[in-house]
Amino acid sequence: MRVTPDHLRDQIAAILTAWGMPAAAVAATAEVMLAADLAGIDSHGVNMLTLYDRLRRDGQITLAADVKTVRENSGTALIDGGGGLGHYPGSLAMNLAIAKAKEGGSGIVAVRHSHHYGAAGIYALRAAEAGLIGCSMTATFARAIVPTFGAEAMFGTNPIAFAAPTRRHPPFLLDMATSTAAAGKLKLALQAGKPIPAGWALGRDGTPTTDPAEALATRLLSPLGGSRELGGHKGYGLAMMVEILSTVLSGAAFVGWGLARHNVGHFFLALDPASFREPGAFEADLDAMIDALRATKPLDPAQPVLIPGDPEHRTTRERRARGIPLAPAVLADLERLAYEAGVAFTLVPPSPLPMAAPLSSME
Repeated sequence: MRVTPDHLRDQIAAILTAWGMPAAAVAATAEVMLAADLAGIDSHGVNMLTLYDRLRRDGQITLAADVKTVRENSGTALIDGGGGLGHYPGSLAMNLAIAKAKEGGSGIVAVRHSHHYGAAGIYALRAAEAGLIGCSMTATFARAIVPTFGAEAMFGTNPIAFAAPTRRHPPFLLDMATSTAAAGKLKLALQAGKPIPAGWALGRDGTPTTDPAEALATRLLSPLGGSRELGGHKGYGLAMMVEILSTVLSGAAFVGWGLARHNVGHFFLALDPASFREPGAFEADLDAMIDALRATKPLDPAQPVLIPGDPEHRTTRERRARGIPLAPAVLADLERLAYEAGVAFTLVPPSPLPMAAPLSSME
C-alpha cells in the first residue's frame, strides 16, 4: 500500500507527540524519518518506530530531552543531545555547521549523549542543497561489526555520508555503512522472507550465514569488504575512524565498552567550495566529472554507470509523485503503536480495535 508523504509525516508526528516529545523535536524527527522513506532507505524511516518504542520503554532514550550547545567557537561546536533520539540534535548540528561554513568557510559540529539519528545521508545532503560540501558520520548504540581477525562485534555499523553540490545534476551523495550491509537490511530481508547474501554476516559457528533471523540474533556483521582477503581490514579501519570522530572527539561512549545507558555520538562537517575556488567553479567541474562517468562504456548496455546518490534521488522523485509503499507488517506495527499511544491511526481504515486511553493514563 502507498501513502502520501504528508499523511506519513503526520502519523509519525502524532505518535511521537503522544510519547511526550517536544514540538520542535517532533518536527525534526518526523522530517528526517520521512526523508529516509522517500529516498528508499526504508530501514531508517518509519520502520524504526517499533525500536524507538522499545528503547523508550526500556529507559534508553529520553523523549523530552534537554538539547543544548555546550562548547562553541567561530568554526566548531559541541552539542549535548540530552539522552534523546538523534534526529533533533543532528539537525541542529548540521544546520549550525552549515551556518558556520557560510560565515567562515567551514563548520564542524560534534554531538554527544544522543541516540539513533536516522539515515546519515539526509544530513550531508542538506549541506549540498545549501551549496556546500557536507559530511555526516555516527557511532551506534549496538555492536555489529566484527574487527578483522576478531570473533566478537566491537563497532556499530558506523555509517559515513558525503554530499557535494552541483549545478546541472542532482547533488553527489554517498551514504554507506562501514559494515558490508546495514543492520536494517537484515530486518527487511526477514520481513520479506528472503535470504541475505553470503558474506553479510556470520552465524553462531562463526561462518557466513544467509539466514536473516540468525544474522539478527548473532549481530556479527562483516566489515565492509568481508574477509581480509577481500579488503575487510579497510572497512574495519573506516569503522574505527568514524568511532574516533563521533565518539572520542565528542566524549560519547564507545559501544565496545558495553555501557548500560546508551550515549551515542555524531560528527558533522560543512565546507564552502567558494573558499577554495572561484564561485561556481567547483560545481561546474563536478558536473563535468559526472558527465564523464555517465558516458563510461557500460559492461551491460542495459545497465549504465550510475553516480552515488542516483537511486536515492530517483526513488525520492518517484515516491513524492506516487506515494511511499508500506509493507503490511509495517502498517500493522504502526496501527499497534498508534493504538497503544492513544492516537488515531490515519493511514488506512483501522481494524476494529477499541480506542486506547491516553498514554499518560496507561503508564
